[in-house]
Amino acid sequence: MANCTSNTYTLKRKILTFTNKISRHLSKPDRKFTADITYGILASGSCLLTDVVDQLHESSKKINIVDRLSRHLDKGVPAKAAVSYLHAIKKWVPAEPVIHIDDSDVVKPDGYKFEALGIVRDGSESTATKNVYKKGYHVTEACVLTTSNHPVSIFSQIHSSQEKDYKSANAITFHAMEQGAALFGKATFAMDRGYDDNKMFLKLDELGQDYVIRLTSRRKLLYHNKWTMATELRNRRKGKVKTSVFYKGKEHEAYLSHVKVQITASKKDIYLVLVYGITEHPMMLATNKEIKSKDDVIRVARTYFSRWKIEEYFRCKKQMFQFENFRVRKLKAINALNFYITLCMAFLAMISMESETNAIKVSIIKTADPIKEKVFFCYYRLAKGISGILSYAKEGVRLWFRTKRPAYRQLCLKLVA
Repeated sequence: MANCTSNTYTLKRKILTFTNKISRHLSKPDRKFTADITYGILASGSCLLTDVVDQLHESSKKINIVDRLSRHLDKGVPAKAAVSYLHAIKKWVPAEPVIHIDDSDVVKPDGYKFEALGIVRDGSESTATKNVYKKGYHVTEACVLTTSNHPVSIFSQIHSSQEKDYKSANAITFHAMEQGAALFGKATFAMDRGYDDNKMFLKLDELGQDYVIRLTSRRKLLYHNKWTMATELRNRRKGKVKTSVFYKGKEHEAYLSHVKVQITASKKDIYLVLVYGITEHPMMLATNKEIKSKDDVIRVARTYFSRWKIEEYFRCKKQMFQFENFRVRKLKAINALNFYITLCMAFLAMISMESETNAIKVSIIKTADPIKEKVFFCYYRLAKGISGILSYAKEGVRLWFRTKRPAYRQLCLKLVA
C-alpha cells in the first residue's frame, strides 16, 4: 500500500506539473479548474462531470462542484491555454512532422436539449453497403505524430451544420491545415479518400505543404498529355518495390509502384504511388513529395499507412474517456470539454515518450495488467494504469494550490519599568 501511495503522489505531481505549463498565463481560479478537470478525467476515465467530481474528494456538496465546473466550461477554451498547449506539443514533434486530418462523429441519439444538434453518419454502425444516420455532431481533428510515433492533437473542433453562422466542413478543415502550417512551418499532411477534392490540393499548394492523399476511383490524372482515369493507370502497372507495412493492426507485405502525373487542380507535377497486395483493389496515393529512389516510395506509403493511428486516437478517446457520454449542452462548453479531454490524451502521449525503465511508467503499465507485453498503440493501457493508481487517492489536487499569505512578525511585549 505504501508503494501505491508513493506512486499516487508522484503521478499527481506529474499531472499538476503538466497542467501548470498549460495554464501558467491564466488566473488562479482558471489554473485550479484546469488541474481539477484534467485530474478528474484521468482518475475517473470519464468526461461526465459527476464522475469527475467523485475523484476530486471535496467537502462541498456535489451539485455545487458540478455547477462550478459547468460555469468554467461555459466560458469556452481559454486562448492563452490553447497557445501554451501548442507550444508544449511542438517540443515533442520530430524535425519532419506528419499531420493526419480526419473527421469523426459524436452521436447523441437520445439528446433533445443539446445546442445545434444535427444529423451525422454513425461510423460505428455504418458499413460499406449501409449508412446509419443519427443525431449528433461532426468532429474535425488534426493529429501530429510525436517522436514516440504516437498521435497528439493540434486541432480539434466539434461542429454542426445547424449552427447559426456555420459555413462548411471544408472551412474547418482549412483552418486545421492553416494551424498546422503556422505551428510547424512545413509538414506532410496524410489524408484518406474523403479528402480527394481539388479544393484540398489547392489549399495545401497555397500553404506550401507536402501531402499524401488517397485517391478515389473517380479521379482523373494528366498522363503523357492525356487525361486518364487513375484506375486505368493502376491496372496498367505492377508493383516492383516490395516492403512491409502496418495496416489494421497487422504487418502486411506490399508491392509499390509510382508514376509522374498531373492533377486537375493545380496542373503541377505530382506522383501517383500505387500499393498492391493489401486491399482488394490497389490503393492510389497522390503526393507532391519528391521521389528519387525506392526508399522515397516506401516512405510515402508508410506515411499514409501511419494514419490508422488517428483512427485509434478517436477510438481511445471514446472508450477510455467516454467522449460521447457528456451532458453539457452548449456547443461552446462541449468544445471546452473536448479541449480538456485533448489535454488528457496529450498527457498519455507525454508518458509514452518516457524511457521504458522510468519508474512511474513501469508502475502505470504494471497496474494496467496488460495481456500483451508490447503493443504499437499504448494509450489504452496507460489510461487504464493511471486510473488504477489514482484510485488509491483520498484527496484531489485542490489542496496543492495553497494560498500564499504574507509573513507576519511575531508579537513582542516590552516591559516598561
